[in-house]
Amino acid sequence: MKRLFPLCAVALLSACNGGESTTPAQDTPKKTTQVSFDEQRFRTDIETLSSDKFEGRAPTTQGEKLTLNYLSAAFTKMGLIGANNGSFLQPVPMVSYTASEQQQVNLAGIAMQYRQDIVLGSRHDNQQVSIKDAPLVFVGYGINAPEYEWNDYQDIDMQGKIAIILVNDPGFAHPNDKKFNGNAMTYYGRWSYKFEEASRQGALGAIIIHDTKPASYPWSVVENSWTGAQQDLVLNKTEQDKRVQVEGWITLDIANNLFNKAGLSLPSLMDRAADSALNVDLAQNASIEFTNKADYADSYNVVATLPGSSQVNEHILFTAHWDHIGTDDSKEGDQIYNGALDNASGTAGILEIARQFAEQAKAGNGLKRSLTFIATTGEEQGLLGSRYFAANPLYPIDKTVAVFNLDSTNVYGKTKDYTIVGKGQSELEVYLDKAAASQNRVTTGESNPASGGFFRSDHFSFAKLGVPAVFAGGGAEPLDEATAKYKATMSEQMKGCYHNVCDHYRADWDLSGALQDLGVYYQAAAELGNNQDWPGYYAGSEFHPLRPAN
Repeated sequence: MKRLFPLCAVALLSACNGGESTTPAQDTPKKTTQVSFDEQRFRTDIETLSSDKFEGRAPTTQGEKLTLNYLSAAFTKMGLIGANNGSFLQPVPMVSYTASEQQQVNLAGIAMQYRQDIVLGSRHDNQQVSIKDAPLVFVGYGINAPEYEWNDYQDIDMQGKIAIILVNDPGFAHPNDKKFNGNAMTYYGRWSYKFEEASRQGALGAIIIHDTKPASYPWSVVENSWTGAQQDLVLNKTEQDKRVQVEGWITLDIANNLFNKAGLSLPSLMDRAADSALNVDLAQNASIEFTNKADYADSYNVVATLPGSSQVNEHILFTAHWDHIGTDDSKEGDQIYNGALDNASGTAGILEIARQFAEQAKAGNGLKRSLTFIATTGEEQGLLGSRYFAANPLYPIDKTVAVFNLDSTNVYGKTKDYTIVGKGQSELEVYLDKAAASQNRVTTGESNPASGGFFRSDHFSFAKLGVPAVFAGGGAEPLDEATAKYKATMSEQMKGCYHNVCDHYRADWDLSGALQDLGVYYQAAAELGNNQDWPGYYAGSEFHPLRPAN
């Protein structure tokens, strides 16, 4: 994987054909220094960041201010440098769209109950959404993918129409047909892509049919995540004008009723949509009325750098999103989405890794390459902070060697294996293989590739630009019988807590597995930080053309 040239600019990909140096590296890599992570310090960071005082860490709230102060103080104490001209804060211009809970939504003559049947919003700066008798069109999976010879929008004009779309992609429904990537979700299966494509097609609106198994999460996650204020990056007028006027989700039961009203069978159409590209005019209309407001405010990424000794302009990134959902005063009882596992634990993880590298640097064991730690904002709303940093990098993207992303660390004890989400993407995984092997662990892919995990966290914003990026941690096989018993008990306690108010810190979490995983990332980054390798993406990855592996 020895590559001595940085990523060619994405805009020049058609002309990029390498340029590998013929001069071998002269430096002998330093031996990786073993470190011991401080579990109590790690616990304290998780507990503090997910405490009620931090109010669920929603962007642009008091909870954000407390989070930014906490992280900035931690990085300052370590002796790291603020990456934004000395400041740890990178402003991320954001807008919060809040749709009224009192919505009048009628699809095919069926009155919809907000939250119970449907959630809708508008990412437009308008005070009122008013849609009368807009035609409804079923567009299968809502995919336009020339490389798969697939276009669900073939021969249809979506102007003034609302697209009804299936979640995931055809490979999930018919994995044995070798369509797309089989049971492993492609980016075409992600909700973000579906809304983007409907917008490109000129649709007035886009509504995804929620189905728990292909979505990989229950309706409660949709309800909790898609109601209340919805943050987004501020778009220019051209981008804004192209976006669908309304977007949201509908339950599978209500969707079945809608299709029955149109004289059609949704299960039959779902089966056909997985076989080949499909769109069907439902011959039914939608009327939608609700008020909407937009509030503008900057949120912030926290970016701290530990400069390298000789290859100082080459950066290895660690990312973890500090944000969560915030609070919901419409709920009875607990109203705070503390987000302890997701993602106070990942944020605490990059703090602990940063401390260890900083301590080693002070002891004269620093890396040749620079390390940059980014606690991102707005991940829960669509990877907003990482998307903004990737588009407005504080260090050149073509000098970014790799990205290690932490999102929800392992609270279920030590494991014999180590999970790499989307395994098989890049040569960066070789470093993880080696580091895991030093712990007598083997690397494996995720147990549910249909969930599209590789596209669901901040590393993806960098992968889209060709930077090798990994999202890894935990494992499926507990270390021993006692750990397996604990995991079963804790898994039952944590059931249903993803994006829910019960995701709070638990003093009885076994964090030994999380500390194991921090060690894998640490060792992998330490080795990469002391050599001249530029890992690339393997042939077969959609990112291979951007930075190809040797």
